[in-house]
Amino acid sequence: MKPLKTVPSIRAWVCLLACLISLGMVQSAVADDWNLKDKNGVRYRLSEQKGKWVLVNFWAPWCPECIQEFPELIALQQQHQDVQVLGVAVMYKNRKDVLDMAAHQALSYPIVLGNEDTAADFGGLLGLPTSFLYAPSGKLVGRHQGPLTRIEVEQAIAQQPGAAALFAP
Repeated sequence: MKPLKTVPSIRAWVCLLACLISLGMVQSAVADDWNLKDKNGVRYRLSEQKGKWVLVNFWAPWCPECIQEFPELIALQQQHQDVQVLGVAVMYKNRKDVLDMAAHQALSYPIVLGNEDTAADFGGLLGLPTSFLYAPSGKLVGRHQGPLTRIEVEQAIAQQPGAAALFAP
């Protein structure tokens, strides 16, 4: 007896497409000159970060891999004056969850309370954490999905062989 093939219903496909659109995964344009406001009201624009490497890291308070990379990003920010880390919280229930996590983890870099629109401005996210690395010229080096270590980012900044694969254009 042959097993029955299941065909996803139209409703399932519509739901999946709606989810992808709401997460900004269908858009492909990457922000040329973004403008982010952190939890303290301080604005960060890519055009104002010239001369620094900038790592924009999207995370969520419920994401174990995001939490795993916090100490690495803190160390990166503390050890390199020419690097600016910006944490963008997305997919959270309420502001308090983000602020509590930032305080509990002693995040020393700016935290932005983002949303699906913020993610869409960067071309969307396929998962968390996702990081975007910008060169001191303001040019996007690429994006990386998954947790990063301080050493991996340092290698990418130093343009060491093999590190280029960390950040896909």
